[in-house]
Amino acid sequence: MPLNINLQLILLHWMNLAILTGGLYFLLFKPVKQFMEKREAHYRELENQANDKLAQAEQLKAGCQAKLDAADEEIRQERARAQQAAAQAAQEQITQAEEQARHIIAKAKTEAEQSRERALRESQKEMRELAAKAAKKLAAQPGADFFDQFLDLTEGGGSHEGR
Repeated sequence: MPLNINLQLILLHWMNLAILTGGLYFLLFKPVKQFMEKREAHYRELENQANDKLAQAEQLKAGCQAKLDAADEEIRQERARAQQAAAQAAQEQITQAEEQARHIIAKAKTEAEQSRERALRESQKEMRELAAKAAKKLAAQPGADFFDQFLDLTEGGGSHEGR
């Protein structure tokens, strides 16, 4: 053996190293690798579940947003209907008020016309009574011109010579 190298001893060390490496591979590396793969698969599954839940949440959010938009639109339409109904009610009240005003004005005109007619009749009655009194006074005075005296009385005692 040159250089003091024993090939049998080297082969034994290589065999020992191979057995040790294989044993460690099956006893340590393979179980650790399987554990790491299981752990990685578990976390991958958790991530997939989280992504699924996130997608469901997004869909739910989109559905809720669509419902909110529909509710907003319904509220807007209902508000528009309510405003239109209020405007229509206000217009009806204005129309009723105008109609009542026309009736009140017509009634007031009728009452004024009746009052004027009544005043005219009363004044004509008073004129007849005054004319009758004046005629009685004139008839009671002897020798006078009844017509001239009547005119004097009706004109407030003024003269009628200018006629």
